Amino acid sequence: MTRHCHNCGEPWTLDGQPGRGETCMKCRADLRVCLNCAHYDPRVAQQCRERRAEPVLDKHVGNFCEYFEFVRRVWTPKSETNQREAAAREHLKKLFGD
Repeated sequence: MTRHCHNCGEPWTLDGQPGRGETCMKCRADLRVCLNCAHYDPRVAQQCRERRAEPVLDKHVGNFCEYFEFVRRVWTPKSETNQREAAAREHLKKLFGD
């Protein structure tokens, strides 16, 4: 279980939490973002389990949330193809006879 960039998986090796301006050394993505937070959950309202936090519209952009806690997790690379999107496109092709 490591703390790492949500975009590329580059580990965060420094102690403490990243600041709002901290970026990944590999891909330059912001690190203090909802996608790196322990409270982030796409299945709940506003995608955040911390009820006191202000809503954040862009989950991948650095923000000033005072409840940010860098999550420790196992890095799993993103798949290049979205299975749901591919299935929907295939269904549409069958529907329209393409």
